[in-house]
Amino acid sequence: MTQIFFYHSAADRIAAAAALIGKAYLQRKALLVYAPDPEVSSTLDRHLWMHPPTGFVPHVRSNSPLAAETPVLIADNLESPSQHERLFNLSSEIPAGFSRFTSVIEVVGKHDAERLAGRERVKFYKDRGYEIKYFDLAEKH
Repeated sequence: MTQIFFYHSAADRIAAAAALIGKAYLQRKALLVYAPDPEVSSTLDRHLWMHPPTGFVPHVRSNSPLAAETPVLIADNLESPSQHERLFNLSSEIPAGFSRFTSVIEVVGKHDAERLAGRERVKFYKDRGYEIKYFDLAEKH
């Protein structure tokens, strides 16, 4: 069964996601980031190019010719993902077909709209019997 991880109370949701993606990359873990909102995907793209300050996280859009050889893919749809290991959900919705991934990582910020959407996703997963692990990003400071 898919493992669900909720990282909540992020001061900056995209920056927090980029930091988590960077950690996964350092552990040599391939992942797919679901970001259907063009503004979110562009902001994440910029973060991954600039962080960490002494490097960057190799990433491309999922439809890039380099997708097969790049560890981090950013997708605006999940119709034909090239990997099924880790899915970072940066949508406010439940990603279609999330259960085909080994794990789903949700990042929720402090803004009311993000928190409310996050609670709805938690309820969805719990109602279907998924175990959820929670991590409070506010405690990191």
